[in-house]
Amino acid sequence: MTTGRLIAVGDIHGCAVEFAELLDKLQLQRGDRLVLLGDLINRGPDSRLVLDLARSARARCLLGNHELRLLRSRRRADPAFLRAEDRATIALLRPADWDFLAAMPLTHFDADLNTVFVHGGFLPGQPWEHQPAEVVTRIQVVDAQGRARKRTESPGSPLWVDFWSGPPFVVYGHTPRPAVHKLKWSLGLDTACVYGGYLSAYILPERRLVQVKARRRYWNNS
Repeated sequence: MTTGRLIAVGDIHGCAVEFAELLDKLQLQRGDRLVLLGDLINRGPDSRLVLDLARSARARCLLGNHELRLLRSRRRADPAFLRAEDRATIALLRPADWDFLAAMPLTHFDADLNTVFVHGGFLPGQPWEHQPAEVVTRIQVVDAQGRARKRTESPGSPLWVDFWSGPPFVVYGHTPRPAVHKLKWSLGLDTACVYGGYLSAYILPERRLVQVKARRRYWNNS
């Protein structure tokens, strides 16, 4: 039986000032476990400092679609599908940062809480433990053919969480919303900090939410 709190934090996206403020609010204690739900990098003002803060906090950092895109480009030595935000981050990364990204797991499961943490989510009806990175880091909706898609790829398709009946309970990021999205078997924790929203932490087992308001909007959708 583990002791201490398990604290999940939604997408940080380079918002280092907000992340530092959130850590200050959380006041991590011995025995606490910090899980960052992926997309630590890109779009915000200081991805490198976010990685430094995550390491200092001994956080378990999950792989997001932004980390995955950078890693794949590097592994294939192919910059063709990189975006401008990726190139800006790559210019800042040190060898230790690349090692840190490469070591990120896809999920974190806590048996005591019967809860799994992931960046994007899962295709319902399939064992979550065996779903690939392309699904679990990117899924937002399920299209008419039952495929994992982002909202922009399949507008109007239902959210994957609408079909997720558990167990386990899923805590995820990736889909930005103005507020935490709580259903019976899931909790969406990306509250759009980089878009001027909030950086959110969910504390278990007490089920308490701690938030920090973004200093400003750092990124536009367009």
